[in-house]
Amino acid sequence: MPLTRISLRAGTTESYRAALVAGVYDAMRETFAVPEGDLFALVHQHDASDFVYGPDYLGIRRSDRLVIVQITANATRGTAQKRALYAAVTRNLACDPGVAPGDVFINLVEVNPENWSFGEGLMQYGPPEP
Repeated sequence: MPLTRISLRAGTTESYRAALVAGVYDAMRETFAVPEGDLFALVHQHDASDFVYGPDYLGIRRSDRLVIVQITANATRGTAQKRALYAAVTRNLACDPGVAPGDVFINLVEVNPENWSFGEGLMQYGPPEP
């Protein structure tokens, strides 16, 4: 059920972007028990003027290779699972495609299960209709 948005500066290869998606998805499968095939990801590339960030916020050095990962998921996981997710995403992206840990920015957006429709105009995760 997660929806993943990955934003980065324009100019990367298709294989680089595919590795980003795979690394995030594998981390969600490992830490959030996301089922096989539950993959919905959007990759957004931006010109330099449209990709603005604090290069040293919180003492973390960021470069123009910054990757911003936003995951929208059900609000059903605890702090330990979230920490594990952040660590797994960062580890995976460092391994392939080689993103520096300081260049991995993750934002988790939690929603109620009834806030999804996966198609056919239905609320697949919501309470049954009266």
